[in-house]
Amino acid sequence: MLRWAKSHMLKKALLIFILISCSLLSGCELALFDPKGPIGEQAKDLIILSVALLSIVIIPVLFMSVYFPYKYRKSNDKNEYKPKWEHSTKIEVIVWVVPCLIITALAVATYITSHTLDPRKPLGKSEDTLTIQVIALDWKWLFVYPEQQIATVNEIAIPVDKPVEFLITSDTVMNSFFIPRLGSQIYAMAGMENRLNLMASEEGIYRGMSANYSGFGFAGMKFKTHAVNQQGFEDWVNKVKTSPIVLDEARLGELTKKSKDHQVEYFADVDPLLFKKTIEKYTGVQNGK
Repeated sequence: MLRWAKSHMLKKALLIFILISCSLLSGCELALFDPKGPIGEQAKDLIILSVALLSIVIIPVLFMSVYFPYKYRKSNDKNEYKPKWEHSTKIEVIVWVVPCLIITALAVATYITSHTLDPRKPLGKSEDTLTIQVIALDWKWLFVYPEQQIATVNEIAIPVDKPVEFLITSDTVMNSFFIPRLGSQIYAMAGMENRLNLMASEEGIYRGMSANYSGFGFAGMKFKTHAVNQQGFEDWVNKVKTSPIVLDEARLGELTKKSKDHQVEYFADVDPLLFKKTIEKYTGVQNGK
């Protein structure tokens, strides 16, 4: 009777734990599994493939880690474990061949996707690609559109189905530029230029963020990506150009100061060499070294 009561209580506790876990996870936004671009789609497939292959090992191990201790527990005299063998060829084959096959499959997938998902790989012709220069600051993102001669803070707009090349650097500590629904993340480092090619396949507003902790204001280092049609993009550019603020040296000096939860800002004009000068600041070029 006591054993039945303990078992009943254990089942109730397990059920309550599952219900609480499900309720907590129901509010999660699984952005990586709801991609809105070709790179994001390939990344999702790679994650699913990797998890599926690893589950071949993980699921049986988790099952046996619960089943065997329960079956051969001290209080269960009916299932006393008394092995009568020293070697099993079948077990040896399973424990060696299965992991080798999984590692081989993961190695092939890694090799292929290392090339197909190369962040520097263009998604279209250079003349059809929109270029956005990204500068990480404390704790905000500065975006420069060199062709449109505008700049923004913590907001960008891109046309749907148009290749976008992000040129990324940092004017502070290392950060990581990431738009989960569109694809890969890549680091922003002072004195270096990284490149990331992405594309949006659906209209919408997608969250962007820094995926690398960079200090006190890190939690507010977020931005919005507006994926719109071509007309919507042109309207957005015109809206930015109506801003009365110009990104001159004085305003840039203000932006480089540390700030938390910085608001969106538009700049109607910007130095076309700002991105280049930011990199050269840390390479010694501007000092004549």
